[in-house]
Amino acid sequence: MKIIAAYLLAVLGGKAAPTSDDIKHILTSVGIEAEDEKIELLLGEVKGKDFAELIASGREKLSSVPSGGGAVAVSAAPGGGAAAAAAPAAEAKEEKKVEEKEESDDDMGFSLFD
Repeated sequence: MKIIAAYLLAVLGGKAAPTSDDIKHILTSVGIEAEDEKIELLLGEVKGKDFAELIASGREKLSSVPSGGGAVAVSAAPGGGAAAAAAPAAEAKEEKKVEEKEESDDDMGFSLFD
């Protein structure tokens, strides 16, 4: 991931086709050892490809990855139960915030502005 991030930084910095030296320079500037094999593998995979197309294909692949709790809310939505379940959860969060403020304001009778 570090090498991919360095590649993306080089592209965002104005290099349309970053070289291994560009990637090494970025990595060493933050104290990371550059691994030549992995850099060459990355450059071989992206050679001749457009940056925008790479990002678009990556987004498509990520959209198919399950992301946890979202699936439960989607499956419950047609029955109408998700909206009813969401309201008490939101109220509980608000109540917790109010309680935290009360506790933090109660500093054994002392206040910064008294």
